[in-house]
Parts: sequence; structure tokens; C-alpha cells
Amino acid sequence: MEGEVLVLNRDYEPLNICNLKRASVLVYLGKAEVLHVDGKTLTTVNGSSTAPSVLRLRHQVRRPRPRLRLSRRSIFARDNYTCQYCGETGKEMTIDHVVPKRLGGGDAWENLVACCRRCNGKKGDKTLQQAGMKLLREPRKPGFIPFISLSKFMQGARHDVWRQYLPVYPELEGRD
Repeated sequence: MEGEVLVLNRDYEPLNICNLKRASVLVYLGKAEVLHVDGKTLTTVNGSSTAPSVLRLRHQVRRPRPRLRLSRRSIFARDNYTCQYCGETGKEMTIDHVVPKRLGGGDAWENLVACCRRCNGKKGDKTLQQAGMKLLREPRKPGFIPFISLSKFMQGARHDVWRQYLPVYPELEGRD
């Protein structure tokens, strides 16, 4: 059983993205209802059914407001796995300090960007001016905090069916 399922709270707020096996168990135990299916067929000892794509829990789950943590994964998600110097996209990215650590540049949202290996080697331990490079977009802390992790949120926003349940953040519009 492979696949991911968006799990919504009783009030339709996105809570999590779980695997297909966990989603099937939630439905079987009566803890969730299926809102959308994805067309895949699941075969079990009790027969076959269509795999869920979106679930809604039958009971409200209370959770504390999430905090957006600064991490490699969050930086890559914010920058959409795109080098902020040349625009190359892909999974072979590194993190670059815009202002090098030796010049006082710390680990902050405003100083870290996704960078391809070629540009990281070119920039090295220099400032943007010394390296003759420019940023495509000024790095900053995202102004939103999704309940699910930032990287999962960015992936989920690509699913047509899921998009109707995920909040809209204008700063992410037009980034695919």
C-alpha cells in the first residue's frame, strides 16, 4: 500500500498527511470518513475498495498552534527546491549563507537560501558583491504557519483535490 492521504480535522482544518495503510485503519475503525478517493483499488481479505485521498476525522483533535522551525527541509520548501542564484531546480541542493558566517551571517531565515552545488562553489565564502552574484528573491521567514510541515504543505498544494482544503497564502501564488 503506497500513497499519501490528507487528514482533516472535524472542522476541515488540515492536520496531517499520512500513508495509505494508516488512513485505511482510521476508516476501518470508524475514526474517519472518506471525502475523496484517488481511483486506486485496495484489495484486502474482506474484498476490494477504492483508496482514499482525503479523510475527515469524526472527532475534533485539539492541538497547540505549530511553530515554523528553521531547518534545511523548510528552507528547501520555502525556495521550492530552486537555486536562488541561477534558478536551477532539483533535489541536489545545498544551503548557502548569503552573508558568510565569518562576516557575522548567522543561521536565520533571512540569511539562508537553497543553492545548487555549482553556485555554492562559485560564491564560496564571499559576499554577493565579491562573487558578482545576485539573488532571484530576497530570503525571508514565511508569513504563514501551516498545521502540516512546510515541505508536506508545499507537496500537498500540487494535488488538485487537496488544494481545496489547504489554506491559500498569497506569497506562494504562482510558484510551481
